[in-house]
Order: sequence, then C-alpha cells, then structure tokens
Amino acid sequence: MSALSPLNRAFNKIPKRAEKQEGPQLHETFVDSGVVDVINTIDHQVIYGRRGTGKTHALSYLGSEAAADGGLALYIDLRTIGSASGLLDPQSAPITERAARLLVDLLGQLHESLLNSVLEDSSLMDDGYFVEKADQLLTAITSVRVIGEVERTDEAESKAGSKKGASAEASLAQGGPKLGGRLHSESSSEDRGLQRQTRKGIEQITLNFSDVARALRDLGNALSSRRVWLLLDEWSSVPRDLQPYLAHFLTRCVLPVKKFTVKIAAIEQQSKFRTEVDGNIIGIELGADMGAHVNLDDFLVYEGNEERARSFFQGLFVKHFQSLAANTINSGLAHSAGNFISAGFTDRRAFDELVRASEGVPRDALYIAAKAAMKAGQGAISVPLIRDAARGWYHGDKMNGLSSMVQAGRLLEWIVAEVIRGKRARAFLVNSADARDDLLLALFDARVLHILRRGYSAQDQPGERFDIWGIDYGAYVDLIQTQSAPLGVLPIFDGESNGYANIDVPMQDHRAIRRAVLNLREFYALP
Repeated sequence: MSALSPLNRAFNKIPKRAEKQEGPQLHETFVDSGVVDVINTIDHQVIYGRRGTGKTHALSYLGSEAAADGGLALYIDLRTIGSASGLLDPQSAPITERAARLLVDLLGQLHESLLNSVLEDSSLMDDGYFVEKADQLLTAITSVRVIGEVERTDEAESKAGSKKGASAEASLAQGGPKLGGRLHSESSSEDRGLQRQTRKGIEQITLNFSDVARALRDLGNALSSRRVWLLLDEWSSVPRDLQPYLAHFLTRCVLPVKKFTVKIAAIEQQSKFRTEVDGNIIGIELGADMGAHVNLDDFLVYEGNEERARSFFQGLFVKHFQSLAANTINSGLAHSAGNFISAGFTDRRAFDELVRASEGVPRDALYIAAKAAMKAGQGAISVPLIRDAARGWYHGDKMNGLSSMVQAGRLLEWIVAEVIRGKRARAFLVNSADARDDLLLALFDARVLHILRRGYSAQDQPGERFDIWGIDYGAYVDLIQTQSAPLGVLPIFDGESNGYANIDVPMQDHRAIRRAVLNLREFYALP
C-alpha cells in the first residue's frame, strides 16, 4: 500500500513554481483572481507582487492569450541575462559598461525570441521583409569599437645585389682546335615599404539608441497589424544600480514604438525605475511613461474577501489536479478533482483554514497543502495538520529568509509582542508616513507581514491616511487555543471598554483608532 492516498500524492506533485510548467499547462492551470481584465490591455504596465503571488503565471497566461490573438509574445526571464562577474560585481567595470552588457544581452535574447517566433510561424518565415528587419536589429546591437590610443608605424626596406662571372671552353675538331669564351654579369635590386598600424585600448560595446529604436520601429511596421508583447519577468533580479539604465533604454527605444507593449513583473520593494545621473533623471516615470501599476497582493486578501479567496484557491487546486490527471492514467484523480474538498479534507473548515493560512499567496498555499498531505498519509487533511504545516512553512521558509536581517527580525518580535500578546489582535494600522520604513518593508517582502487594506482615512484625523497590516498566520498559530490567542482583527478603545474592529475599520474617533496604530518610533527608541 502506498504511504499516501492518490489525492495526497497529487498535492505534492503540483509544481510550486510557474517556470517548472510547460506553456500549455500554465494556461490550463491559470485561475483569474480578477487581474486579467486589468493587465490584458495594450498599455505598458508594471505588475507588482511578492514572491509566490503569481506574477510569472500571469505573464505566461497573458502571453498565450496575446499569441492566440495573433500577436508575438516575447517572454524574457531577466535572471538569465548577463553573467555574475559582468553584472553583479560593481568592480568588474564602470556602471555604463555593465549597463551596456546588460542591454546587449537583453536584446540578444529578444532577437532569439523573434527567430523562434519565425520558426514557429510559417507566415513570418515566408516574410522576407520581416526577416530582413530582424537581421537589421541584430546588426544594431552587435557594434563594437576600440577605446584607446592608435599607434602608426612606417617601415621601409631596400635590397640590392650583383653577380659577375666568366667561362672558357676548348675542343679539338677536324678543322683544328676551337676556343670559345663567355663573360656574364647579373645585378638585382629590391625595395619594399611597410606601414603598420597598432591600436592600444579596450574593445567596448556601444549601443546607438537611435539605431536600435529605428530597427525596432521598422520591425514593428513589418508586422502590419500584429502586436509585439515584450514580457519582462524577474525585474528585481537585475542589480539595483543597473535597473534605472535598463528602464531608460526601454523609455528611449521600446515604449515609443506603437506596435510594442511592455509588461514588467517586479517586486516593489526591490525595484528602482528612476535615478539621477550627472544632474539628469533617467529611467521610467511610472504613471507617465508607463500606465498605472498593478499589485497582485491586493487581489487575494482573505480578511474581508473570504468568499473570493476561497473560490480562487478552490479553482487553483481543481485545475492543477485536472492537469495532473490528464497526464496520468489515474482516472480516480480526475473524479476527485471536482469534489476535492470533501475527498481530501475532513471538512470545509479545514480547507478554509488552508486559505486563511496562505494569507493570499498561492505558492504558500501549495506548499502548506503539500506538507499537510504528507502528514495525512492515507487520511484526510484536518485543521490540526494545516496548522502544523503552516507552522513548519513559516519557521522553515519565511524565518530563514530573515536570518541575515537581524534588525528586521527584532522588529517582527516586537510587533508580535505588542499586537498579538499585548492587544490580542492580528492586525494593526500604520500611518502612511511610516509605510515606507525599510524594516517594515523587509518584513512585508518576506511575507511575514501582509497589507490587508490600503488608504483608510479616519474622520477625526483629516489628512491622515493609514494602511491596515496583518501578521502572518504562522506567527500566531502556536497561540491558537491558548490564553494568548488573538481575539479579533484590530484592537480598539472607546474610552470605556476594549473591543475589536473588523477589516472595514468602523472607527470614527481618535480614541478608538489610537489603540490600533503601531508607533514605530517606540521600537527605534529601544536600547
């Protein structure tokens, strides 16, 4: 007998990362959280989201939809651009040279993607004009010049020579002896001139933005009514100091081309699109050069959107199970996929606990479910198993990511003590003035803090705006069913008694909201 039931084994077989799946499988397993209507436009956009929120999956789905409509989807994973010594090491070369290497590598992959599109599309393969323009793009991105001194040397060479000699001969014949002689002389001369030119310097990559922009524009025009979708994934993997240069190239060469649409997937806290260089601002101005950005973290918040989150995650698992069943002989799995909650969980409350524990992050839900399924064996997944798996995922993955950030770890401990143990709550308010605090954002990026609602405004505090932050399920799961267990979402105080407010924050006066606001200055004042 197998250690795991077919359904529990399927939980573990679900690919946890989108890049591990093939294109058709990505399309089949995509579940729309409402983001497709926002990103499926021809406007340039930045798609924000923390790790595991589905940025790669959304880009891949968008690319397949664009291709189905006749467009060219060019997906580029920026983690594969450049080399560690050439890009990551600031000492390897001046920043302009490193940026040039980055852009040439990017354009090289873009050209390769175009060639792959030609090979897969017979109409493009037969289009000589399009192929010609693709070759011109390659020419524009492969120019190299030598930077340094040029040394010229003139050499001359002359050769001269002479040769003299004499000979005599005698013979006896019937008519008497004969004498004969010959005198000869030879001379030669040769002159050669040689000019030698030596270049002393370093070969340096050069990109002429005008040439590249013209080549891209001609390429777009060669496609007639078809559109090129440039999908740049893992923007935040590019060194932070090089990101504005890459953004500036896009602003100058790609964004103005009418036939091109650019979508960038990035982690907000690790992205830098603009900077100042020698008194000039370079890069992309979000909201002007590119349309308003989209944040996937806003689509699957459980608090206040329980039904939508539950429906999304149910669809996520069902589609993955159906995809796995289509590639195996296990017909029972296909049957279980339709009613997997009743088949795989002890009750609906256990599935709701999984959705709550994931905190709106699809990859976290997949990992927690897989860990719980491993512990369930042949049985169904229960609430205690979900809690145990969430605890292990929190301490094993999320906290390990904070091991090198000592101050961020201290802030998390302080927040847990202040909010959960001190106020028996799961969430708190942060004034917009503190929302960009580096340590707070580091905890958000590590997925141990979550933003539940943005832009709350209290009537008695005009001009003040607050975001509602929640503490990760894994941080307080150990406290559930103890005297320190959280009793509500937000703590409030009305002057007479303590209470708790839900995610909608129906607090109308300063006395009530004061207790819910986290004062970071108190943390920084600690010894």
